[in-house]
Amino acid sequence: MTNRRSFIKNSALAAGAAVAATGLWGDESFAGTPATNEQGEYVLPPLPYDYDALEPVIDEQTMRLHHDKHHAGYVRGLNAALKALEKARQNSDYSLVQHYTGKAAFAGSGHILHAIFWSNMSPEGGGQPAGELAAKIDSDFGSFETFKQQYIAAASTVEGSGWGVLAFEPLGQKLVVLQAEKHQNLTQWGVVPLLVIDVWEHAYYLNYQNRRSEYVENFFKIINWDNVQKRYKHAVS
Repeated sequence: MTNRRSFIKNSALAAGAAVAATGLWGDESFAGTPATNEQGEYVLPPLPYDYDALEPVIDEQTMRLHHDKHHAGYVRGLNAALKALEKARQNSDYSLVQHYTGKAAFAGSGHILHAIFWSNMSPEGGGQPAGELAAKIDSDFGSFETFKQQYIAAASTVEGSGWGVLAFEPLGQKLVVLQAEKHQNLTQWGVVPLLVIDVWEHAYYLNYQNRRSEYVENFFKIINWDNVQKRYKHAVS
């Protein structure tokens, strides 16, 4: 199977496109992957590892369906909503702005959260964070273990479909654990997502059926804490 990291690197050189570490993706995981194409449309970033790389925590079939179908669908939905809003401006017809603004919020949030989600995981992940992030977790949550238990509880109990989120809240300079229903509800304005887990059923049902808590607990075995740490440093800089 073609190594995806090599594919990404070679594609970037061929296209002459690169995204800085502080770009949309937040770090170098998708370096060389443009956020948008020449037409200004958002593009689906490739996974930074092979589809089967996260087994047994997340199986290959789930990864293929999740990335190639679900995430790709949010990218298409976002682009379609933005085109509709552009057309509304051109025609001075704002009768459907409420509808398409909602679509852009839903699909846009879905696209961004998925891009973070893929890079938050690694086949070499797991363990605990170190350095500044570890110290901040201890300060704001008491310990890594108490943070972990709060995060698992929050992600496991999202009503319906959504996400568990560890974010940096810049006003209070604090780390917070949030729930997100769907992709865009229950957020706090201005927070920077650092670590996210998708708890829509399509993210885990093939392996875990209704055992969402087990999926969330196993997620900690593949967390790329280096990635989360880089996001934290970028958020506080």
